[in-house]
Amino acid sequence: MKVVVSGGTGVLGRSAVGALLDAAHDVEVIARSEANLAAIERLGARPVQADLFDTDALVRVYEGADAVVNLASAIPVGYATIWPNAWRQNDQLRTKAVANVATAARTAGVRRVVQESASFVYADGGDRWITERDPIDITPATEPIAVGESHVQDYAGGFRAGVLLRFGSVVGDDAQTRFWLRAAANGRPVGIGRPDQWSHLIHTDDVGSAVLAALHAPSGVYNVGAAPVLRSDLVEGFAKAAGADEGSFMGPVLRRLAGARVEPMTRSLRISSDHFSAQTGWQPSRPAFDASWLDVALGVEPVR
Repeated sequence: MKVVVSGGTGVLGRSAVGALLDAAHDVEVIARSEANLAAIERLGARPVQADLFDTDALVRVYEGADAVVNLASAIPVGYATIWPNAWRQNDQLRTKAVANVATAARTAGVRRVVQESASFVYADGGDRWITERDPIDITPATEPIAVGESHVQDYAGGFRAGVLLRFGSVVGDDAQTRFWLRAAANGRPVGIGRPDQWSHLIHTDDVGSAVLAALHAPSGVYNVGAAPVLRSDLVEGFAKAAGADEGSFMGPVLRRLAGARVEPMTRSLRISSDHFSAQTGWQPSRPAFDASWLDVALGVEPVR
């Protein structure tokens, strides 16, 4: 297929572009700057200049494409997540930019849009398993995600397929993982929520294969990630990898100070990705969290 990717130089994008190229797809990656042009060429893909906030430019680059993959995001790292203004760009990418992608893809006659989403949009499920049929919980923090999903769902129909990938929280070769490792090493809290709650994760190694599988998935919403992990085990894994005696959790006062933006990250999400696997055959190469997930962030070569 000819696939046009946006967000191709980000954490998700690098994994996806590599997997698409390895599968011999014809990959173009949208670039907005000279620095991005060079980064895209290093990945081995062809850069094309456009802006996600310029629908006419998107139509031009989408002409002749079989699929569009939008992975563009601007997630704040570390304690910046507590500031509402730090999320402004990401909210625009989730709403207006996704609307432009869907409109341009429809105008250009593209048959498939694959859109990145996030699993923390679900309501807290406690110890109950969560599937795609379970309710989502709309707050000011999660509303942009839901708006973006609605644009892709409106795009789908007839000969057009719209695939939404609700990824778990990304762990591995990314800035947030490195931030939490530094925090753990310095005795700062890394756990959000309670130790007996569940987290839904995906390793950066598995993002690309999921995007590749989505090129053949029926229209719909899919949970994508590894087996859920108890937060106590997650925090212990970070502490072990960082060489700390033990990890710690943010207390209730700190969580209140962090505000509404952090609340979705405190939800207990025991999420199943079985539906995506059943529809596409996708299986994560990192099926269950352990401290080895953090090796790449520490610069440790994997054992083969």
